[in-house]
Amino acid sequence: MESHNFPIGELARRTGLTVKAIRFYSDTGIVVPACRTPAGYRLYGTDAVARLALVRTLRELGLDLPTIRRVVVDREVSMAQVAAAHAEALDVQIRTLRLRRSMLTAAARRGSTPEELDLMHRLATLSDAERRRLVDDFLATVFEGLDTHPVLAGVMRSLTPELPDDPSAEQIQAWAELAELLQDTAFRTRLHAMAEDLAGQDARTGPLRVLAEEVRRLAGPALDEGVAPTDPGAGPVVTALVTQYARSTDRPDDPGLRRRLAAHLEDMNDPRRDDYLRLLAVVNAWPAPESLAPVLEWSVRALTASAP
Repeated sequence: MESHNFPIGELARRTGLTVKAIRFYSDTGIVVPACRTPAGYRLYGTDAVARLALVRTLRELGLDLPTIRRVVVDREVSMAQVAAAHAEALDVQIRTLRLRRSMLTAAARRGSTPEELDLMHRLATLSDAERRRLVDDFLATVFEGLDTHPVLAGVMRSLTPELPDDPSAEQIQAWAELAELLQDTAFRTRLHAMAEDLAGQDARTGPLRVLAEEVRRLAGPALDEGVAPTDPGAGPVVTALVTQYARSTDRPDDPGLRRRLAAHLEDMNDPRRDDYLRLLAVVNAWPAPESLAPVLEWSVRALTASAP
């Protein structure tokens, strides 16, 4: 096969690079001239065309010159190794860009102040270890002294957020909002009181029945059927709720117990609880939970009406 030597201008035309760029690559040893003319001008062989095409591709992919030299000239590393490392670096950049987009989208939707945006960004960009510490600290506060309870251990796991390695924009945004709730001292205190109450019920009555589940099971059908809290049809539901609560608290059914249960359910009807479960479902890619607020509100009104 006949070989050809090209002057630098012809090489620039064939590769799409500027003469200045080729001269730079030549001076740094990335590509070397095959020979020189009697006047001292550089001439490059056909292999220079292929090498410069490769260099141009690698530069467009974002590789720096030292790395290109290690691949093209020194042969210290293979192209496959460099491609894998660079792809991993691009994954980090893509995740960072998605995070920034998510933060800006959330800020636009919420009308965030600069201070709120800064807080959201700091919460969303926590490292894996920092996220783990934040979650562990939250759960330790909520279940303090109760973490060995056989049933509450399962409840603890069901409240644990696990942000995936490659989260979606929605999961990133949900995590940032969830992280704010994890640091809400009043919310932690409220959940701890609920956990203590549930553990106390279990000690008195045997296997734990989560009160929220009982309210949903008993009051949900009445609410779906359009029974008003003050209607006579609400009576059997109230009786079932009170009977369950009286058994779990070892107290008789009287107006005081009904007012106490109503107050308990009103405490449970904390919008932060629904927010936590909704955001948790997004972060963990679980089905969206059904809000407890409607059945709790219905039950509180029904109990209040039954205990004037």
